[in-house]
Amino acid sequence: MPLTFRKSFRIPLGVRLNINRRSRSIATGGKHGPRHTRSSSGRRTTSMDLPGPFEWRRTRSTRGH
Repeated sequence: MPLTFRKSFRIPLGVRLNINRRSRSIATGGKHGPRHTRSSSGRRTTSMDLPGPFEWRRTRSTRGH
């Protein structure tokens, strides 16, 4: 099983800095609403939890370059 590295830091005002082996990303947004993520590799993601008992998540991704 390969080893992975991921570290997440909370910055005030609802911003989170995520660092992993390949890229860095900044995520904004809260628990109850859309979250927007932009990574250093150019990927942009918007995700939102859908209502219901099964904790489904809808995610839309685009490449930035």
